[in-house]
Amino acid sequence: MAHSFPRESLPRGLALFFALFALTNLLGSLKASTFDANLWWIDLRWLPGWIANSFLALAAIVFMSFGLGGAKCPLRRALTLFFSGALSLACFANAINVVILLVGRKVSSSVPLPLSLLIVAAMFLIFVSAWTATSSNARPGTWSAVAVRVCCAIVFPLTAMFCFGKTDYRRPADVAVVLGCRVYADGRPSDALKDRVRTACQLYRDGFTRKLLFSGGPGDGPISESQAMRTMALQLGVEAEDILVDDKGFNTQATVRNSEAIFSKLHASRVLVVSHFYHLPRLKLAYQRAGQEVFTVPAKESYLLRQMPYNMAREVAALWVYYIRPLATTS
Repeated sequence: MAHSFPRESLPRGLALFFALFALTNLLGSLKASTFDANLWWIDLRWLPGWIANSFLALAAIVFMSFGLGGAKCPLRRALTLFFSGALSLACFANAINVVILLVGRKVSSSVPLPLSLLIVAAMFLIFVSAWTATSSNARPGTWSAVAVRVCCAIVFPLTAMFCFGKTDYRRPADVAVVLGCRVYADGRPSDALKDRVRTACQLYRDGFTRKLLFSGGPGDGPISESQAMRTMALQLGVEAEDILVDDKGFNTQATVRNSEAIFSKLHASRVLVVSHFYHLPRLKLAYQRAGQEVFTVPAKESYLLRQMPYNMAREVAALWVYYIRPLATTS
């Protein structure tokens, strides 16, 4: 048999995925300084930047070689073992740090599973594959190799939605941005929008934020999303002077762009962002690209929305579009 799935295809497909992702981040940062999203899967900020980037670049090259050629070459095998082992240890340390934050109640999560632990498992599979490699150097089949990379491109954003998106990073802030959602023709906010507004208003009442910024686009009728959010917030006891409205938040990128000017006027140094969990990784990325650090708070859901599977599937595609967009634009 020319190849074995998952013994051959899975670890080598994983190696190729992480190699391509790491290299894309490093090369993309040469065009845009805020492009690098390697922090999604590993936190090496405790190292000087040039050391961390050099290490990731070398690891990516080794993983690319392993993914394409296997571990027949003794040097390639040794390097794959070294980098997969080292990355496993680094990601495990990241996971321990998340657990400490959860135990210390610095953050909370309804899915208390650090994404770093899943990366540890992926690195372990690569390590074991290199360790047990034989001289046969069997190549993964074309379709199985493609399938692994496609699955990674789907599973990686989904795990980020659950592991990161379900984590509540609330802390005292100057303003909380609340993303819009559907408003019906008669002016009623959708249940999803109600969840976001209720969560933001609770942050306000608990003293986590002094201002609420509602950002959204047109509704199905004459009442815009932001206007409906403002009305609901007033009913929930938020003072009118503490409510800011952005009626031109037609999409995530517009909200980020419009809110930057408002942050400047408020001299806001710390910002919370409220939306549904599946939306938060893309929001974090969009604000990161704009050079703004934000802390995400998932909307408390009153019930599981029927369209949730569709929303999450759409968000997988949207996240990759937002990720790659800076490389497709000219400056």
